[in-house]
Amino acid sequence: MNFLKFTLLAAFAAILLYGASHLPSRASSEIKIHDLQSMTGTPVPGNHYIRNAYKDAKTPNMVTVILGDYRSVDTLGEETVVLTAGLVILLVLRGRSKDA
Repeated sequence: MNFLKFTLLAAFAAILLYGASHLPSRASSEIKIHDLQSMTGTPVPGNHYIRNAYKDAKTPNMVTVILGDYRSVDTLGEETVVLTAGLVILLVLRGRSKDA
């Protein structure tokens, strides 16, 4: 049984390494993420974020600008989900009796 688990794990690792070895370099100018327009002709949002983050918010940290200004409603929703999950876990763990 352990041999089967090890074989499956090794095969999965080999597939991951094979797939990762064929990815383009992130610094390559030929990959699509560096294009100014998408395939449909619309502007790529990432380029706007990179070029205008400091001008829009006067904050030197680009991640803070993206999460706090550009995507603030989405971030608030994610924080609400995490807070609710934490409160549910706290209530479940506190609700256990000491007899069980």
